[in-house]
Amino acid sequence: MLDAVVVGAGPNGLTAAVELARRGFSVALFEAKSTVGGGARTEELTLPGFRHDPCSAAHPLGINSPAFRALPLDRYGLEWLHAPLPMAHPFPDGTAAVLSRSVARTAASFGPRDAGPYRRLVEPLLAHWDTLVRDFMSLPLTALPRDPVTLARFGLAGLPPSTWLMRRFKDERVKTLFAGLVAHVMAPLDGLATGAIGLVFALAAHARGWPVPRGGSQAISDALAGYLRDLGGEVHTDYEVKRLDDLPPARAYVFDTSPAALARIAGFGDYYANYRYGPSVFKIDYALDGPVPWTAPEARVAGTVQIGASHAEIGTALRAASREDRAPDKPFLITVQPSVADPTRAPEGKHVFWAYGHVPNGWSGDLTEAIERQLERFAPGFRDRVLARATAGPAEMAARNANYVGGDIACGAASGLQLLLRPRLSLFPYHTPHPAVFICSSATPPGPGVHGMSGHNAAKAVWRRLRQT
Repeated sequence: MLDAVVVGAGPNGLTAAVELARRGFSVALFEAKSTVGGGARTEELTLPGFRHDPCSAAHPLGINSPAFRALPLDRYGLEWLHAPLPMAHPFPDGTAAVLSRSVARTAASFGPRDAGPYRRLVEPLLAHWDTLVRDFMSLPLTALPRDPVTLARFGLAGLPPSTWLMRRFKDERVKTLFAGLVAHVMAPLDGLATGAIGLVFALAAHARGWPVPRGGSQAISDALAGYLRDLGGEVHTDYEVKRLDDLPPARAYVFDTSPAALARIAGFGDYYANYRYGPSVFKIDYALDGPVPWTAPEARVAGTVQIGASHAEIGTALRAASREDRAPDKPFLITVQPSVADPTRAPEGKHVFWAYGHVPNGWSGDLTEAIERQLERFAPGFRDRVLARATAGPAEMAARNANYVGGDIACGAASGLQLLLRPRLSLFPYHTPHPAVFICSSATPPGPGVHGMSGHNAAKAVWRRLRQT
Protein backbone atom coordinates (compact mmCIF):
# COMPACT_ATOMS: atom_id res chain seq x y z
CA MET A 1 0.00 0.00 0.00
CA LEU A 2 1.21 3.48 -0.89
CA ASP A 3 1.50 6.17 1.74
CA ALA A 4 -0.07 8.84 -0.51
CA VAL A 5 -1.74 9.18 -3.87
CA VAL A 6 -1.95 12.64 -5.49
CA VAL A 7 -4.53 13.38 -8.18
CA GLY A 8 -3.69 16.22 -10.54
CA ALA A 9 -0.19 17.22 -11.71
CA GLY A 10 -0.50 20.97 -11.58
CA PRO A 11 2.12 22.92 -9.58
CA ASN A 12 0.27 22.30 -6.32
CA GLY A 13 -0.19 18.57 -6.85
CA LEU A 14 3.43 18.21 -7.90
CA THR A 15 4.64 20.21 -4.89
CA ALA A 16 2.50 18.19 -2.46
CA ALA A 17 3.88 14.96 -3.93
CA VAL A 18 7.47 16.23 -3.71
CA GLU A 19 7.06 17.38 -0.10
CA LEU A 20 5.71 13.98 0.93
CA ALA A 21 8.38 12.06 -0.99
CA ARG A 22 11.11 14.22 0.58
CA ARG A 23 9.97 12.98 3.98
CA GLY A 24 10.26 9.38 3.03
CA PHE A 25 6.66 8.58 2.15
CA SER A 26 5.83 6.46 -0.89
CA VAL A 27 3.92 8.60 -3.41
CA ALA A 28 2.19 8.09 -6.75
CA LEU A 29 0.77 10.93 -8.81
CA PHE A 30 -2.00 10.58 -11.42
CA GLU A 31 -2.71 13.13 -14.17
CA ALA A 32 -5.53 13.00 -16.73
CA LYS A 33 -3.58 14.85 -19.45
CA SER A 34 -0.69 13.41 -21.42
CA THR A 35 1.82 15.75 -19.75
CA VAL A 36 2.21 17.26 -16.30
CA GLY A 37 1.70 20.96 -15.76
CA GLY A 38 -1.85 22.11 -15.09
CA GLY A 39 -1.66 25.90 -15.29
CA ALA A 40 2.08 25.79 -16.00
CA ARG A 41 2.46 24.35 -19.51
CA THR A 42 4.12 25.35 -22.77
CA GLU A 43 2.88 24.41 -26.26
CA GLU A 44 3.16 25.46 -29.90
CA LEU A 45 -0.30 27.02 -30.19
CA THR A 46 0.15 29.11 -33.34
CA LEU A 47 3.07 28.38 -35.69
CA PRO A 48 6.04 26.00 -35.56
CA GLY A 49 8.84 27.37 -33.40
CA PHE A 50 6.59 29.72 -31.39
CA ARG A 51 6.34 28.32 -27.85
CA HIS A 52 3.40 29.73 -25.90
CA ASP A 53 2.17 29.33 -22.33
CA PRO A 54 -1.55 28.43 -22.47
CA CYS A 55 -2.10 29.93 -19.01
CA SER A 56 0.58 31.34 -16.68
CA ALA A 57 3.68 32.94 -18.17
CA ALA A 58 5.30 35.46 -15.78
CA HIS A 59 5.91 34.23 -12.24
CA PRO A 60 6.33 36.83 -9.48
CA LEU A 61 4.92 34.36 -6.95
CA GLY A 62 6.87 31.42 -8.36
CA ILE A 63 10.34 32.90 -7.90
CA ASN A 64 9.35 34.20 -4.46
CA SER A 65 7.63 30.99 -3.33
CA PRO A 66 9.06 29.58 -0.08
CA ALA A 67 8.11 26.11 -1.33
CA PHE A 68 9.96 26.39 -4.65
CA ARG A 69 12.95 28.15 -3.10
CA ALA A 70 13.44 25.22 -0.71
CA LEU A 71 13.68 22.73 -3.60
CA PRO A 72 16.68 22.13 -5.92
CA LEU A 73 14.65 22.90 -9.04
CA ASP A 74 17.60 24.53 -10.79
CA ARG A 75 19.23 21.10 -10.92
CA TYR A 76 16.25 19.91 -12.94
CA GLY A 77 16.40 22.65 -15.56
CA LEU A 78 14.49 25.56 -14.04
CA GLU A 79 16.20 28.86 -14.87
CA TRP A 80 14.54 32.21 -14.24
CA LEU A 81 15.02 34.91 -16.90
CA HIS A 82 14.32 38.60 -16.31
CA ALA A 83 13.27 41.34 -18.69
CA PRO A 84 14.87 44.76 -18.00
CA LEU A 85 11.64 45.77 -16.24
CA PRO A 86 9.29 43.38 -14.38
CA MET A 87 6.16 45.32 -15.33
CA ALA A 88 5.04 48.49 -17.07
CA HIS A 89 1.66 50.20 -17.13
CA PRO A 90 1.47 52.55 -20.13
CA PHE A 91 -0.96 55.43 -20.53
CA PRO A 92 -2.59 56.88 -23.65
CA ASP A 93 -0.22 59.89 -23.64
CA GLY A 94 2.79 57.64 -24.24
CA THR A 95 4.12 57.70 -20.67
CA ALA A 96 4.15 54.77 -18.25
CA ALA A 97 4.34 53.88 -14.58
CA VAL A 98 6.58 50.93 -13.84
CA LEU A 99 7.37 48.25 -11.31
CA SER A 100 11.15 48.06 -11.25
CA ARG A 101 13.39 45.91 -9.09
CA SER A 102 14.41 49.29 -7.66
CA VAL A 103 11.95 50.92 -5.25
CA ALA A 104 13.46 54.32 -6.07
CA ARG A 105 12.96 53.94 -9.84
CA THR A 106 9.41 52.72 -9.29
CA ALA A 107 8.60 55.62 -6.99
CA ALA A 108 10.08 58.09 -9.47
CA SER A 109 7.73 56.83 -12.19
CA PHE A 110 4.78 57.79 -9.98
CA GLY A 111 5.70 61.46 -9.81
CA PRO A 112 7.02 63.67 -6.96
CA ARG A 113 3.80 63.77 -4.92
CA ASP A 114 3.58 60.00 -4.57
CA ALA A 115 7.22 58.90 -4.52
CA GLY A 116 7.55 59.46 -0.76
CA PRO A 117 4.26 57.80 0.26
CA TYR A 118 5.09 54.78 -1.91
CA ARG A 119 8.52 54.32 -0.40
CA ARG A 120 7.14 54.66 3.13
CA LEU A 121 4.55 52.01 2.31
CA VAL A 122 6.77 49.34 0.79
CA GLU A 123 10.27 49.75 2.20
CA PRO A 124 9.51 48.62 5.79
CA LEU A 125 7.73 45.53 4.44
CA LEU A 126 10.39 44.78 1.83
CA ALA A 127 13.07 44.73 4.53
CA HIS A 128 11.35 41.64 6.01
CA TRP A 129 10.05 40.18 2.75
CA ASP A 130 11.23 36.58 3.09
CA THR A 131 9.62 36.08 6.50
CA LEU A 132 6.55 38.09 5.48
CA VAL A 133 5.88 36.05 2.34
CA ARG A 134 6.31 32.79 4.28
CA ASP A 135 3.84 33.94 6.94
CA PHE A 136 1.41 35.41 4.41
CA MET A 137 1.41 32.32 2.19
CA SER A 138 0.92 30.00 5.16
CA LEU A 139 -2.42 31.50 6.14
CA PRO A 140 -4.54 30.04 7.72
CA LEU A 141 -1.55 29.39 9.91
CA THR A 142 0.14 26.02 9.39
CA ALA A 143 2.87 27.26 11.76
CA LEU A 144 3.33 30.18 14.13
CA PRO A 145 4.24 33.44 12.36
CA ARG A 146 7.97 34.04 12.17
CA ASP A 147 7.50 37.81 12.19
CA PRO A 148 4.10 38.65 13.71
CA VAL A 149 4.85 42.38 13.90
CA THR A 150 5.54 42.72 10.15
CA LEU A 151 2.60 40.44 9.34
CA ALA A 152 0.33 42.68 11.43
CA ARG A 153 1.69 45.79 9.69
CA PHE A 154 1.05 44.18 6.33
CA GLY A 155 -2.49 43.25 7.44
CA LEU A 156 -3.31 46.80 8.51
CA ALA A 157 -2.36 48.08 5.06
CA GLY A 158 -3.68 45.15 3.03
CA LEU A 159 -6.86 43.85 4.65
CA PRO A 160 -9.02 46.87 3.70
CA PRO A 161 -10.20 47.23 0.09
CA SER A 162 -7.60 48.43 -2.38
CA THR A 163 -9.63 51.61 -2.85
CA TRP A 164 -8.57 52.55 0.70
CA LEU A 165 -4.92 51.91 -0.09
CA MET A 166 -5.18 54.12 -3.16
CA ARG A 167 -6.20 57.06 -0.97
CA ARG A 168 -2.57 57.32 0.12
CA PHE A 169 -1.73 58.54 -3.38
CA LYS A 170 -2.59 61.69 -5.33
CA ASP A 171 -1.63 60.81 -8.88
CA GLU A 172 -3.85 58.78 -11.18
CA ARG A 173 -0.81 56.87 -12.42
CA VAL A 174 -0.09 55.03 -9.20
CA LYS A 175 -3.79 54.39 -8.54
CA THR A 176 -4.13 52.86 -12.00
CA LEU A 177 -1.08 50.66 -11.58
CA PHE A 178 -2.37 49.35 -8.23
CA ALA A 179 -5.82 48.74 -9.68
CA GLY A 180 -4.15 46.63 -12.37
CA LEU A 181 -2.23 44.63 -9.76
CA VAL A 182 -5.45 43.79 -7.93
CA ALA A 183 -7.08 42.76 -11.19
CA HIS A 184 -4.57 39.91 -11.60
CA VAL A 185 -6.83 37.83 -9.33
CA MET A 186 -10.01 39.15 -11.00
CA ALA A 187 -11.26 40.67 -7.75
CA PRO A 188 -13.38 43.86 -7.68
CA LEU A 189 -11.32 46.77 -6.40
CA ASP A 190 -13.58 47.37 -3.39
CA GLY A 191 -13.31 43.81 -2.09
CA LEU A 192 -11.92 42.64 1.25
CA ALA A 193 -8.11 42.31 1.38
CA THR A 194 -7.61 43.48 -2.20
CA GLY A 195 -5.04 45.94 -0.92
CA ALA A 196 -2.94 42.94 0.12
CA ILE A 197 -3.02 41.59 -3.43
CA GLY A 198 -1.60 44.80 -4.86
CA LEU A 199 1.05 44.97 -2.16
CA VAL A 200 2.18 41.37 -2.66
CA PHE A 201 2.68 41.84 -6.41
CA ALA A 202 4.56 45.11 -5.88
CA LEU A 203 6.79 43.69 -3.15
CA ALA A 204 7.47 40.57 -5.21
CA ALA A 205 8.73 42.74 -8.08
CA HIS A 206 11.12 44.60 -5.79
CA ALA A 207 12.33 41.44 -4.07
CA ARG A 208 13.07 39.14 -7.02
CA GLY A 209 11.20 40.42 -10.09
CA TRP A 210 8.51 38.95 -12.34
CA PRO A 211 10.55 36.48 -14.40
CA VAL A 212 9.73 33.85 -16.99
CA PRO A 213 11.28 30.36 -16.97
CA ARG A 214 13.70 29.64 -19.79
CA GLY A 215 11.78 27.69 -22.42
CA GLY A 216 8.37 28.41 -20.92
CA SER A 217 6.26 27.63 -17.86
CA GLN A 218 6.47 23.91 -18.60
CA ALA A 219 9.99 24.10 -17.15
CA ILE A 220 8.54 24.59 -13.66
CA SER A 221 6.34 21.52 -13.92
CA ASP A 222 9.03 19.40 -15.54
CA ALA A 223 11.52 20.32 -12.81
CA LEU A 224 9.07 19.33 -10.07
CA ALA A 225 8.24 16.07 -11.84
CA GLY A 226 11.93 15.26 -12.39
CA TYR A 227 12.73 15.83 -8.73
CA LEU A 228 9.74 13.74 -7.68
CA ARG A 229 10.91 10.81 -9.81
CA ASP A 230 14.42 11.02 -8.35
CA LEU A 231 12.86 10.87 -4.87
CA GLY A 232 11.20 7.60 -5.86
CA GLY A 233 7.76 9.01 -6.65
CA GLU A 234 5.71 7.60 -9.51
CA VAL A 235 4.13 9.83 -12.17
CA HIS A 236 1.26 8.44 -14.25
CA THR A 237 -0.19 10.52 -17.12
CA ASP A 238 -3.23 9.85 -19.35
CA TYR A 239 -4.99 8.56 -16.24
CA GLU A 240 -8.38 10.12 -15.61
CA VAL A 241 -9.83 9.56 -12.14
CA LYS A 242 -13.63 9.40 -11.95
CA ARG A 243 -14.00 7.84 -8.50
CA LEU A 244 -11.79 6.85 -5.61
CA ASP A 245 -11.95 3.20 -6.65
CA ASP A 246 -9.96 4.13 -9.77
CA LEU A 247 -6.91 4.71 -7.55
CA PRO A 248 -4.60 2.21 -5.87
CA PRO A 249 -4.87 1.63 -2.10
CA ALA A 250 -3.18 4.36 -0.07
CA ARG A 251 -3.15 5.78 3.42
CA ALA A 252 -3.94 9.27 2.11
CA TYR A 253 -5.37 10.82 -1.07
CA VAL A 254 -4.53 14.39 -2.07
CA PHE A 255 -6.50 16.19 -4.79
CA ASP A 256 -5.19 19.05 -6.89
CA THR A 257 -8.68 19.50 -8.35
CA SER A 258 -11.58 21.88 -8.08
CA PRO A 259 -13.87 21.35 -5.08
CA ALA A 260 -16.64 20.35 -7.49
CA ALA A 261 -14.50 17.59 -9.02
CA LEU A 262 -13.37 16.35 -5.62
CA ALA A 263 -16.96 16.17 -4.36
CA ARG A 264 -17.95 14.19 -7.45
CA ILE A 265 -15.01 11.76 -7.26
CA ALA A 266 -15.11 11.20 -3.51
CA GLY A 267 -18.90 11.19 -3.16
CA PHE A 268 -19.08 14.25 -0.90
CA GLY A 269 -22.48 15.35 -2.25
CA ASP A 270 -23.13 19.05 -1.67
CA TYR A 271 -20.25 19.56 0.78
CA TYR A 272 -18.77 22.29 -1.45
CA ALA A 273 -22.09 23.50 -2.86
CA ASN A 274 -21.53 27.04 -1.53
CA TYR A 275 -18.14 27.41 -3.15
CA ARG A 276 -18.30 30.18 -5.76
CA TYR A 277 -16.49 30.24 -9.09
CA GLY A 278 -15.42 33.62 -10.41
CA PRO A 279 -15.02 35.41 -13.73
CA SER A 280 -13.20 33.82 -16.62
CA VAL A 281 -10.78 35.18 -19.19
CA PHE A 282 -10.66 35.44 -22.94
CA LYS A 283 -7.04 34.83 -23.91
CA ILE A 284 -5.19 35.32 -27.18
CA ASP A 285 -1.73 33.93 -27.90
CA TYR A 286 0.07 35.69 -30.72
CA ALA A 287 2.93 34.88 -33.03
CA LEU A 288 4.41 38.25 -34.05
CA ASP A 289 6.89 39.18 -36.76
CA GLY A 290 8.50 41.74 -34.46
CA PRO A 291 8.17 43.29 -31.00
CA VAL A 292 4.92 44.91 -29.86
CA PRO A 293 5.09 48.57 -31.02
CA TRP A 294 4.29 50.13 -27.65
CA THR A 295 4.20 53.92 -27.63
CA ALA A 296 5.69 54.01 -24.12
CA PRO A 297 9.41 53.06 -24.24
CA GLU A 298 9.18 51.38 -20.81
CA ALA A 299 6.61 48.89 -22.09
CA ARG A 300 8.98 47.71 -24.81
CA VAL A 301 11.41 46.31 -22.21
CA ALA A 302 8.91 44.99 -19.66
CA GLY A 303 8.08 41.33 -19.23
CA THR A 304 4.49 42.09 -18.25
CA VAL A 305 2.42 45.03 -19.47
CA GLN A 306 -0.91 46.02 -17.89
CA ILE A 307 -3.45 47.78 -20.11
CA GLY A 308 -6.04 50.08 -18.58
CA ALA A 309 -6.27 53.83 -19.12
CA SER A 310 -7.38 54.68 -15.56
CA HIS A 311 -8.29 52.98 -12.31
CA ALA A 312 -11.93 53.86 -13.02
CA GLU A 313 -11.76 52.10 -16.41
CA ILE A 314 -10.21 49.03 -14.78
CA GLY A 315 -12.85 49.01 -12.05
CA THR A 316 -15.62 49.21 -14.63
CA ALA A 317 -14.17 46.26 -16.55
CA LEU A 318 -13.91 44.15 -13.39
CA ARG A 319 -17.48 44.95 -12.34
CA ALA A 320 -18.79 44.06 -15.77
CA ALA A 321 -17.19 40.61 -15.70
CA SER A 322 -17.85 39.77 -12.06
CA ARG A 323 -21.04 41.56 -11.06
CA GLU A 324 -22.89 42.62 -14.19
CA ASP A 325 -22.37 39.35 -16.10
CA ARG A 326 -21.30 40.98 -19.35
CA ALA A 327 -18.09 41.41 -21.27
CA PRO A 328 -16.56 44.87 -20.78
CA ASP A 329 -16.43 47.29 -23.70
CA LYS A 330 -12.89 48.30 -22.75
CA PRO A 331 -11.43 45.21 -21.10
CA PHE A 332 -8.55 45.50 -18.69
CA LEU A 333 -5.72 43.48 -20.21
CA ILE A 334 -2.86 41.58 -18.70
CA THR A 335 -0.24 40.98 -21.36
CA VAL A 336 3.06 39.10 -21.23
CA GLN A 337 5.87 39.24 -23.79
CA PRO A 338 8.13 36.31 -22.80
CA SER A 339 10.50 36.65 -25.75
CA VAL A 340 11.71 40.02 -24.41
CA ALA A 341 13.54 37.99 -21.76
CA ASP A 342 13.82 34.65 -23.57
CA PRO A 343 14.50 34.93 -27.34
CA THR A 344 14.47 31.11 -27.65
CA ARG A 345 10.67 31.18 -27.41
CA ALA A 346 10.32 32.26 -31.06
CA PRO A 347 12.32 32.10 -34.32
CA GLU A 348 15.03 34.73 -34.66
CA GLY A 349 13.58 38.24 -34.88
CA LYS A 350 10.06 37.02 -34.05
CA HIS A 351 8.14 37.18 -30.77
CA VAL A 352 5.49 35.39 -28.74
CA PHE A 353 2.96 37.51 -26.90
CA TRP A 354 -0.27 36.89 -25.02
CA ALA A 355 -3.10 39.01 -23.72
CA TYR A 356 -6.27 38.30 -21.83
CA GLY A 357 -9.30 40.25 -20.71
CA HIS A 358 -11.83 39.30 -18.06
CA VAL A 359 -15.25 37.99 -19.04
CA PRO A 360 -18.13 36.42 -17.09
CA ASN A 361 -17.88 32.80 -16.03
CA GLY A 362 -18.95 30.56 -18.91
CA TRP A 363 -19.23 33.47 -21.38
CA SER A 364 -19.48 32.26 -24.98
CA GLY A 365 -18.70 35.38 -27.00
CA ASP A 366 -15.60 36.56 -28.85
CA LEU A 367 -13.51 39.32 -27.25
CA THR A 368 -10.86 39.44 -29.98
CA GLU A 369 -11.93 42.76 -31.47
CA ALA A 370 -12.21 44.49 -28.08
CA ILE A 371 -8.80 43.18 -26.98
CA GLU A 372 -7.06 44.29 -30.16
CA ARG A 373 -8.78 47.66 -30.07
CA GLN A 374 -7.33 48.16 -26.57
CA LEU A 375 -3.88 47.07 -27.72
CA GLU A 376 -3.98 49.50 -30.63
CA ARG A 377 -4.65 52.37 -28.17
CA PHE A 378 -1.25 51.77 -26.57
CA ALA A 379 0.63 50.07 -29.42
CA PRO A 380 -0.54 51.55 -32.75
CA GLY A 381 0.16 49.18 -35.59
CA PHE A 382 -0.01 46.09 -33.40
CA ARG A 383 -2.30 44.22 -35.81
CA ASP A 384 0.28 44.64 -38.58
CA ARG A 385 2.73 42.53 -36.55
CA VAL A 386 0.39 39.54 -36.12
CA LEU A 387 1.43 36.39 -37.99
CA ALA A 388 -1.06 34.08 -36.25
CA ARG A 389 -3.30 34.04 -33.21
CA ALA A 390 -4.84 31.32 -31.05
CA THR A 391 -7.92 32.34 -29.07
CA ALA A 392 -9.34 30.67 -25.97
CA GLY A 393 -12.55 31.67 -24.23
CA PRO A 394 -14.02 30.14 -21.07
CA ALA A 395 -14.99 26.86 -22.74
CA GLU A 396 -11.52 26.37 -24.22
CA MET A 397 -9.80 27.27 -20.95
CA ALA A 398 -11.95 24.72 -19.10
CA ALA A 399 -11.20 22.08 -21.71
CA ARG A 400 -7.47 22.63 -21.25
CA ASN A 401 -7.67 22.43 -17.48
CA ALA A 402 -10.59 20.85 -15.61
CA ASN A 403 -9.83 23.01 -12.56
CA TYR A 404 -10.92 26.08 -14.53
CA VAL A 405 -14.64 25.66 -13.95
CA GLY A 406 -16.46 27.92 -16.39
CA GLY A 407 -13.05 29.20 -17.44
CA ASP A 408 -12.17 30.53 -13.96
CA ILE A 409 -8.36 30.33 -13.96
CA ALA A 410 -8.30 31.13 -10.21
CA CYS A 411 -10.19 27.89 -9.41
CA GLY A 412 -12.73 29.89 -7.42
CA ALA A 413 -13.73 33.51 -6.92
CA ALA A 414 -10.96 35.43 -5.12
CA SER A 415 -13.33 37.91 -3.50
CA GLY A 416 -15.02 38.45 -0.16
CA LEU A 417 -14.22 36.00 2.61
CA GLN A 418 -13.52 33.36 -0.03
CA LEU A 419 -10.27 35.19 -0.84
CA LEU A 420 -8.99 34.27 2.63
CA LEU A 421 -11.10 31.30 3.72
CA ARG A 422 -11.41 28.79 0.91
CA PRO A 423 -12.85 26.35 -0.04
CA ARG A 424 -15.01 26.56 3.12
CA LEU A 425 -15.10 28.64 6.28
CA SER A 426 -12.67 26.47 8.21
CA LEU A 427 -9.36 26.61 10.04
CA PHE A 428 -8.49 23.31 8.33
CA PRO A 429 -8.96 24.13 4.64
CA TYR A 430 -6.98 21.15 3.32
CA HIS A 431 -9.13 18.58 5.16
CA THR A 432 -12.35 17.07 3.79
CA PRO A 433 -15.21 15.01 5.27
CA HIS A 434 -13.08 11.88 4.80
CA PRO A 435 -10.08 11.76 7.20
CA ALA A 436 -7.81 10.26 4.53
CA VAL A 437 -8.78 12.65 1.72
CA PHE A 438 -7.25 16.12 1.31
CA ILE A 439 -7.47 18.99 -1.20
CA CYS A 440 -4.43 21.02 -2.30
CA SER A 441 -5.52 23.02 -5.37
CA SER A 442 -5.72 26.79 -5.81
CA ALA A 443 -9.13 26.51 -4.19
CA THR A 444 -7.19 26.38 -0.90
CA PRO A 445 -5.02 29.06 0.73
CA PRO A 446 -3.06 31.01 -0.30
CA GLY A 447 -5.07 30.79 -3.52
CA PRO A 448 -4.34 31.25 -7.22
CA GLY A 449 -0.92 31.51 -8.79
CA VAL A 450 1.95 29.21 -9.69
CA HIS A 451 3.72 29.03 -6.34
CA GLY A 452 3.08 25.52 -5.01
CA MET A 453 2.23 26.82 -1.54
CA SER A 454 -1.25 25.28 -1.47
CA GLY A 455 0.39 21.91 -2.14
CA HIS A 456 3.14 22.62 0.39
CA ASN A 457 0.64 23.57 3.10
CA ALA A 458 -1.62 20.62 2.33
CA ALA A 459 1.35 18.24 2.52
CA LYS A 460 1.91 19.37 6.11
CA ALA A 461 -1.64 18.33 6.98
CA VAL A 462 -1.14 14.99 5.20
CA TRP A 463 2.12 14.03 6.87
CA ARG A 464 0.67 14.87 10.29
CA ARG A 465 -2.13 12.45 9.47
CA LEU A 466 0.30 9.78 8.24
CA ARG A 467 2.38 10.01 11.40
CA GLN A 468 -0.72 9.38 13.49
CA THR A 469 -1.81 6.23 11.63
